[in-house]
Amino acid sequence: MNLPEGAPRADVEWEGAVNARDLGGVAGRVRPGRIYRMGRREWLTDRGWQQAWDDGVRTVIDLRNPEEVGRRSTDPVLAGTAAGRFLIRNLPTEDPSDAGFRALCGPYLNTPLHYRDNLERWPGKFAAVARAVVAAPAGGVIVHCAAGRDRTGMVTSLLLAACGVPAGDVADDYEVAVRTMNERYRTQAAPREKPRSAQELSAWLHEARGHLLELLATLDAEAYLRGAGLSSGELAALRARLTL
Repeated sequence: MNLPEGAPRADVEWEGAVNARDLGGVAGRVRPGRIYRMGRREWLTDRGWQQAWDDGVRTVIDLRNPEEVGRRSTDPVLAGTAAGRFLIRNLPTEDPSDAGFRALCGPYLNTPLHYRDNLERWPGKFAAVARAVVAAPAGGVIVHCAAGRDRTGMVTSLLLAACGVPAGDVADDYEVAVRTMNERYRTQAAPREKPRSAQELSAWLHEARGHLLELLATLDAEAYLRGAGLSSGELAALRARLTL
């Protein structure tokens, strides 16, 4: 897989984890072991959960809607108790019953083109996620959705921007997520999405990266979170938790 120059590597090797990595090291600002991103947590095996625990993770923030949560027939069966030790917070970023949202983003969010629409519709939901990161017990925090790409990318973009990470580094991280999932779809017998060819992927990333950079160029993430309800103390605590 060809990653952007200087991009963080997908170096988390928890058994079963998909599109998982530690955001530590992004732009030389993010503290290792503090915030991770990945796809569905149900993909983790017992051993994968234990490995995450051993790496210091204690909290999982699930951005999916409640009806998306749960084991599928193809997911591993958990026999142990490792997964039960984590604090799991289900904090969706959207309201799927909103007709305007469904018309704009349906059947699911899959492009940074609509990140701004989500942020404008539900600032309280994004404030709740940021507050959950701040309030999490000592240890690492995983943020995930289904693929670990767009809802996760939207949230991590906001958090990283609020911590002063340059837009280009945020976009590089998003590109890693897109490439990783495209490769997974390419190797699956019945993928959720049709994988893009190398040429299609390059064109898609050029467009998607442009949308994300445009958002970040005009979004004051700190002011947005303050307007959504976070206090100055909470914002300072967020930066202290995530940055070097």
